[in-house]
Amino acid sequence: MKLFNPAAEVFVLDGTPEQDALARTSHLGIGAHPDDLEILAIHGILRCLDSTGCWFTGVVVADGKGAPRSGRYADYGNEEIRRVRRLEQRRAAAIGSYGAQVLLDHPSAVIKDGTRPEVVDDLVEVLRATRPRTIYTHNLADKHDTHVALVLRVVEAVRRLPAECAPRRLLGCEVWRDLDWMVDQDKITLDVSAREALQAALIEVHDSQVSGGKRYDLAALGRRRANATFLESLAADSASMITCAMDLMPLVDDPTLEPAALVEGHLARFAADVRDRMMRLAG
Repeated sequence: MKLFNPAAEVFVLDGTPEQDALARTSHLGIGAHPDDLEILAIHGILRCLDSTGCWFTGVVVADGKGAPRSGRYADYGNEEIRRVRRLEQRRAAAIGSYGAQVLLDHPSAVIKDGTRPEVVDDLVEVLRATRPRTIYTHNLADKHDTHVALVLRVVEAVRRLPAECAPRRLLGCEVWRDLDWMVDQDKITLDVSAREALQAALIEVHDSQVSGGKRYDLAALGRRRANATFLESLAADSASMITCAMDLMPLVDDPTLEPAALVEGHLARFAADVRDRMMRLAG
């Protein structure tokens, strides 16, 4: 692959040649920052972990320099925290037995600038090399600017692909805003009940964030348990942990559909669900 940044890296744990490692990808996670993949793409990581014929590849787009830091990392400069976060992401890839880990090393400001071509160009390169069946990325209703910018770049990149390279599923997953507000008919639920200890380890390895006062390990697994318990009020839990996703494939199937219109449709159905329930029960 021809990637924009000289420091961009493809890490392959098992020594498979890069081209072959990328080509075997079945499930691809695209996250903004180191540690995002282990939160948003856990379904794909678990799906591929013990499966023959399935391989997870992770893509981290940002360089990690803008991370908050405290405790033992409080005095780390931008380059120091960047190096630490890259190392943590490589360790997560090893723990999760990823088929490959791609680090694109773009500043967050570049990801958020819709006039800059390099992020989309890099994503097209990765998508052509991997041709995944399923892609996990951020959801359009996330409240982190870089996350929302990235999913817009991902949609643009997927739309550039020829039909034979397009994924079967494009899922916008939870990180900085959960998706329990979506009506059940719209919401995609993903069972991630397996390997709870491994799930925790995948997040705990990002020590620069977790020990710095952001307990993503507790929060992410707690959300997964809450999703499972509060999914259905009139039935026993069918899973112990669930992640929720927004279906982004309508944006691929209809290139004229605006991402904002897709989200507005979900918001309108949520508002109608709340209103109709109150009116029905008001008497």
